[in-house]
Amino acid sequence: MIVVGSVRPGRIGLPIAQWVRDRVEGAGHELDFVDLAELNLPFMDEPEHPAKRAYTQPHTLAWSARVDQADAFLLVTPEYNHSYTSALKNALDFLAQEWQGKPAGVVSYGGASGGLRAAAALAQVLSALGLVRVPVDVAINGPTAHLADGVFTGDAKHTATLDRMLESLVRYDAALRPLRP
Repeated sequence: MIVVGSVRPGRIGLPIAQWVRDRVEGAGHELDFVDLAELNLPFMDEPEHPAKRAYTQPHTLAWSARVDQADAFLLVTPEYNHSYTSALKNALDFLAQEWQGKPAGVVSYGGASGGLRAAAALAQVLSALGLVRVPVDVAINGPTAHLADGVFTGDAKHTATLDRMLESLVRYDAALRPLRP
């Protein structure tokens, strides 16, 4: 599953996520492409803790089913104020058991840091949810330099790193699968 973590109008995250999707599909993997702007989850509105899986809202039930079906996650996130977006945090917090024992990779973007501070901030939350972060990060600094006519094209370094991340996600998925609840 690819999750587009920005919901801001005019965001560059969508073209970056589409580039990621093209690489994933080009490698022969099936995927669920989740644009949080389209998913449009409200802020947490479930009466019970997500760990209980006692969901009452149709949007939560639908989100739960999608995450349950995913074997691995690629989170595409900008860096906002040295962290990741509230929309991504909300989407993660909506669920608990559905994430456990699955690998996750982070594709971050931003200024000089390439969004690495957002990726670092995500690490603690991913771990708390039982996700296992692969040891490869794609960090894109100055992403607008790689954008032409609304299409993002990663350079050779971005592409090679993303390909290594995909290989890691596949290996981690195979290793973690027997450990999942």
